[in-house]
Amino acid sequence: MANDWLQLFPEKVRALLQTLPSPLLGMVEEIRVRENRPLEINYSGRYHFLSGDGSLTQIPEEAYKPDREDTHRLLDLISNHSLYTMEEELRKGFITIPGGHRIGLAGRTVLSGGGVEHLRDITSFNVRIARAVPGIADGVLPYLLDKGRQRIMHTLILSPPQHGKTTLLRDLARQISTGVQSKREGVRPGLKVGIVDERSEIAGSRRGIPAFDVGPRTDILDGCPKAEGMMMMIRSLSPDVLIADEIGRPEDAEAVTEALHAGISVVASAHGKEVSELARRPGLGGLLEHQMFERYVILHRSEAGLSFRILDSQKRGLLLVSAEERIGGDLHA
Repeated sequence: MANDWLQLFPEKVRALLQTLPSPLLGMVEEIRVRENRPLEINYSGRYHFLSGDGSLTQIPEEAYKPDREDTHRLLDLISNHSLYTMEEELRKGFITIPGGHRIGLAGRTVLSGGGVEHLRDITSFNVRIARAVPGIADGVLPYLLDKGRQRIMHTLILSPPQHGKTTLLRDLARQISTGVQSKREGVRPGLKVGIVDERSEIAGSRRGIPAFDVGPRTDILDGCPKAEGMMMMIRSLSPDVLIADEIGRPEDAEAVTEALHAGISVVASAHGKEVSELARRPGLGGLLEHQMFERYVILHRSEAGLSFRILDSQKRGLLLVSAEERIGGDLHA
C-alpha cells in the first residue's frame, strides 16, 4: 500500500487526509497534529492547514482542530497500544515506527536528576513521512568515487532539516552496496556497507529487517547510538563503508576518526547550511580542521526547487546542479 502511513491516524484525521488529491498525498512530508489547534500539513516545503471538508487553507480559523479523543487515539496507534513499552522513546521525544516514519512529540516533561525522564500529557505530534527515492544519488555518487583505489571518499552531507539528507543516504547505501555490472556504466563492485541507524530512519527496520532497499551487502545496527554502533561495526562486521545520520556529538567525531584510521570510508550527515558553520561545533570542528572529509555535499531547498553543491576537502566547489532535474521531483525526509 503506497500510503500505508495513513493507518497511523485516528479515523477523523485519516478521513480528511484521504480527501487530498493522490499526487498531493504522495508528496506530503509532515502532518502536525496539535490538540485543539489547527491540523497542518507540509508538502514540498509548503505549509497549509487542513479544513474540516478536506480543503487546504492558510486561515487557522478554517482548519480542523483535533480534539482530545483524536490525540489519545493517535498516541494509542503509534505506540501499538502499549505506551509503557515506549519509555526510552518518550524520554528522547520521538517514536520511530516501522517504515522509518518518525513522530516527534511534545507535552509535559517529567524530570529526574535534572534530566528528562519521559513525557506525559502529550498533545503535539509531528509525523514525518519517510519515502525511498531510488536514483536520487545518481548525480552525487560519481563525485564520491575514488576509482583508482576502488573506494568511497569520506563524505559529509550537510543541510537544514527536511532537505533530504536521510533520503540521499538511503540511496547511497543501496547503490554502494549493489555496485554496477553493465556495458553502459562499466563495472563497479559492490562494497560491504554498515548502517548505524540510531533513529531507525535510514533503513526503516522492523525486527531487524529493513523496510527500504539498502542493498544486498548491507548490515544494519538498528536503534543503536551512533558512536557505540560505529565502534561495534569496526570491531565485528568489517564494513568497507560506514553510514550514519546526523552526527555532531564529540563521541560521534571520535568514532568517525577511529573508522578513518581503520581504513573504513565514512558517509555521514549533519545539520547545517554551510561547512563554515560546522567549524564552530565542538563535535565536528576537529574533523574539519584535520580535513578528515574528502567530500562535502550541501543540499539546499528554495522556491525554485532543490539543488546540491559538492565541495572537495579544501571546500572548493566541484558541482552545482539542480537535484530536481536529476530525480524528476522533490526530495522527502
